[in-house]
Amino acid sequence: MILSDRDIKKQIKEGRIAVTSPLDDHIKNIHASSMDFRLGKYFKLYEHSKSPVLDPVKMKDFKGLTKMIEITEPGQPFIVHPGDFILGVTLEKVKLPDDIVARVEGRSSLGRLGIIIHSTAGFIDAGFEGTITLEITNINRMPVALYPGMRVCQLAFETMTSPAEVPYNKKACSKYQGQELPVESRLSIDPEFQKALGV
Repeated sequence: MILSDRDIKKQIKEGRIAVTSPLDDHIKNIHASSMDFRLGKYFKLYEHSKSPVLDPVKMKDFKGLTKMIEITEPGQPFIVHPGDFILGVTLEKVKLPDDIVARVEGRSSLGRLGIIIHSTAGFIDAGFEGTITLEITNINRMPVALYPGMRVCQLAFETMTSPAEVPYNKKACSKYQGQELPVESRLSIDPEFQKALGV
């Protein structure tokens, strides 16, 4: 069941869902059945000329393969060129209890410019805490300017049938718990890949 605006506000007021941002004005971004999150100022680019392939089994980190960009000037955009794939991050952090999940969806106004906000990872587990890493792609034939602080995605919150037995924060391999910056794939620490590597 998707939470309505009044239930999102109630869950936040009761401290069950925690949303924080440097501006502390996120309540105004609650709408009928979702809450808008804004774009942060950090982006990661894949430097494709530095490696012939991204091999998730062999990559323990992405040093030298990604470059962090920080937008420091107010009003300065980040330009997403046609075909670009970049990692962004939300300005807001979210913390979910063990019986509520959230789904990340792009905003239709950005979709109409050709900007995809998440490739596949649109699900936030019960018990998660941190910012949301955004998998941003431009499928337009023209570059698109994105501005830190703009509303970039929306979260719809859903109640579970019962609290999770093992919420994300208690999972043995909660790879992205507490993230603040855009985080690359940590597929290499999945148990099946560890087994494949003989670790």
